[in-house]
Amino acid sequence: MNEAGGAGSAPPAEQRPQFWIDRGGTFTDCILYDPERQRLKSLKLLSSDRAPIEGLRRLLGLDAGTPLPAVDVRMGTTVGTNALLERKGRECALLITRGFSDLLEIGTQARPRLFDLDIEKPGVLYSAVVEVDARCDADGNVLCRPDPDRVRADLRAVLARGIDSLAVVVLHAYRAPELERELGTIAGELGFGHLALSHEIAAELGLLSRADTTVLDAYLTPLIQSYLSTLSEGLSPNTFYVMQSSGGLANAAAVRGPHTVLSGPAGGVVACASVAKSAGFEQAIGFDMGGTSTDVTRFCGDAERVYESEIAGVRLRVPMLSLHTVAAGGGSLCRYDGHRFAVGPESAGASPGPLSYGNPAASELTLTDVNLLLGRLPVDRFPFPLDEERPRHALESVARRLRRRGDARSAEQVAAGFLRIANHNMAQAIRAVSTARGYDVREHALVVFGGAGGQHACALARLLGIRNVVLHPLAGVLSAYGMGLADVAW
Repeated sequence: MNEAGGAGSAPPAEQRPQFWIDRGGTFTDCILYDPERQRLKSLKLLSSDRAPIEGLRRLLGLDAGTPLPAVDVRMGTTVGTNALLERKGRECALLITRGFSDLLEIGTQARPRLFDLDIEKPGVLYSAVVEVDARCDADGNVLCRPDPDRVRADLRAVLARGIDSLAVVVLHAYRAPELERELGTIAGELGFGHLALSHEIAAELGLLSRADTTVLDAYLTPLIQSYLSTLSEGLSPNTFYVMQSSGGLANAAAVRGPHTVLSGPAGGVVACASVAKSAGFEQAIGFDMGGTSTDVTRFCGDAERVYESEIAGVRLRVPMLSLHTVAAGGGSLCRYDGHRFAVGPESAGASPGPLSYGNPAASELTLTDVNLLLGRLPVDRFPFPLDEERPRHALESVARRLRRRGDARSAEQVAAGFLRIANHNMAQAIRAVSTARGYDVREHALVVFGGAGGQHACALARLLGIRNVVLHPLAGVLSAYGMGLADVAW
């Protein structure tokens, strides 16, 4: 490992405490490993930007004024994922070979829902696009070189709009990167804070995927680096590694946005593979149910990977662990619209959270509330007091609406209905990574983790015909545990 702190004052790497973090959409899971005593301590907090710092202080028993000791930090984060899904990344611009300004808008023209008459495409990530006379042929020969003065004038107009993150994409730059380097030099001299050159981000054939991935870098990397820099100042780590979507750790200072889209769930996949191997199972389904969503993956000797994918309408040309996600977590909203019950995809998130968490801003019933009222959530084992009255009133309100329509189901029966819907949604996600791909799900063990996984595991196993369910002692924080198991890789 590369040491980021001073070697003279810091203890040797093998003696320093290790801090493993998974910052999810609802909860932040923290594990502190003491190498001297060879002990693990875990903690789960509601997610916020300062949750990792607060978690470390609590695990060490330190008050707010006590300086933190030297620690090695390994972290997975959903900051980039949420920014992409919610379209809240850094405002950026695209500089591309003339004639291709509409490339990302046009895309592949694939229609995921063939018979929809009203097609709603995800919007592009960039706020401005500039065409430039820079072009190579397929052999890397320069066909057209840009006019530096014209490029400077166009980029000054972009900077005048307050945009300082730029993606540079030149046709066939993966064969001849010199034109992108020239453009990057000009942009850097003008004052752009972040530059994403396509030959550095995804040096492969395929202009569309390369351009999409480069724009995503310009959109996410400044945001992620700003967050990690602030966090690093608060934690003062000796080493600080961030989990990549591929399942390998990278130095926080060098990590790029496109490689962190599955940063948090990747830790769970790494841990799932380790747990399945140690339990003696050659085939396993990883079932990670958190507060916002459920991630499932298939393990067969090693974790499966994909090298090109599409997330939230953006094509990614980066290695990623193969995951299937469904919007069913403990915070998923349970609704009755007058015609049918639905669980998710909307979530209460960390704030306001479920009704039972006691936040006055919370107004809708969630799956956690349903589990609580059905007696499936032990109140005495929860890290803070739970309010049963508000979710009970919400559930009885749904039952009253049903009675007005001639449906005599009790509040408990309504709750059981919401529970069955969530279970079937998650079972379908597991079938998508197993049965739908020609694998017999009954031959797999179900490795259960995530804060809410244990509440639904046995019901899912019955639905799917799975005979073996595996729960690790750290199942509630297994994604954070995976940070400690992962290798440093690029």
